[in-house]
Amino acid sequence: MNTVDEIKEAIQKNKKRLAKELTESKELVFLIKKSMTTSLSSEEKDKIKEQLLDICKAVPAFTVFMLPGGALLLPLLIKLIPDILPSAFRENDEELEEKK
Repeated sequence: MNTVDEIKEAIQKNKKRLAKELTESKELVFLIKKSMTTSLSSEEKDKIKEQLLDICKAVPAFTVFMLPGGALLLPLLIKLIPDILPSAFRENDEELEEKK
């Protein structure tokens, strides 16, 4: 496989993950709006906690990426601290495909 094919594959894989993360974030906004008028179930509260943690994890990863040389540093950081990525980006490709 050449470099162009690898880049195309990486874009496709991460496009699905980004779409999943955006869908989860939309659900978070819906649940927060719902919490203003009604009580949430414990399952809904857990979803809110999980999504807020995902957002908090994305900020440091994005910050590292924006630093000079961050594109090289971020993969090393991910190897050392795998929980730094949001949940959609930690799943295996097979799991992501099965959930669609």
